[in-house]
Amino acid sequence: MSIDIVRLKSAMCKSLCSEVELHQRSDGRIAIYTPFRFADGDCLLMMAEPLPAGGIRLTDCGNTMMHLSYRMNIDSILKPGNRCDLLYEILRDHDLRFDDGEIYVDTPADDAGKVLFRLGQALSQVHDISFLSRSRVASTFYEDLDAVLHRIAPAARITPNYIVEGFDDADRYSIDYRLDFAGSNCPLFLFGIPSDDKARLATIIIQHWLSLGIIFTSFLVYQDLAKISRPDEIRLLNVGDDFISSLGAVNEMSRKLEKRYGKEALSLEKASI
Repeated sequence: MSIDIVRLKSAMCKSLCSEVELHQRSDGRIAIYTPFRFADGDCLLMMAEPLPAGGIRLTDCGNTMMHLSYRMNIDSILKPGNRCDLLYEILRDHDLRFDDGEIYVDTPADDAGKVLFRLGQALSQVHDISFLSRSRVASTFYEDLDAVLHRIAPAARITPNYIVEGFDDADRYSIDYRLDFAGSNCPLFLFGIPSDDKARLATIIIQHWLSLGIIFTSFLVYQDLAKISRPDEIRLLNVGDDFISSLGAVNEMSRKLEKRYGKEALSLEKASI
């Protein structure tokens, strides 16, 4: 059975057009209502406003970033890093501009239809930054971990990618973070664990330095302990000193560090190293 393309096109155009509504506002802008939705069901906000030199600007008026702020800290998107790279990759792919939270595009009125759908697709993708792919999430995990460490232990001396001094092959057994606290001669070696592979690597690194007699306390921060295979989990927990199951347990991490080093060693107000 063949498909009547003309009839199908007519039906689709009629259906799509019926889903788009335009409402003139008192400020001269036009509110555009479309079938585009955020993941929580809220409508994407899009406006059309005239440009002095002709044509129109289609804009989200900053609503997408505001909506995204309900799910996550917007600063983590706008500062350099994987999320920021992804944001600007989306903007480039759809030929859009970004200014102070507003996402927009200028276009001739005759092209408004196709540009509107391009803008709607991009806004949906920007909002989905909070649902990154597995590989993207793994990389942003370390950015989030860095932010957490500096927030809960601002007085500590924090050294990322620490190489133990005095050993020729030390760069093969680097530590994600070394933390030094006032009043303690024993450094904290902290490892971020986003995957089974990293769990196995951290196990090897901890065992290596223990076998050489290096004095340290190890702390494991899992991205999601439930997703680590049981054998890898057991091997790592057997050699590690302490851990939290995810970055969602930040308060527990803060409690454990305070118990081990004292509240004053974490706080900028009283500690000095």
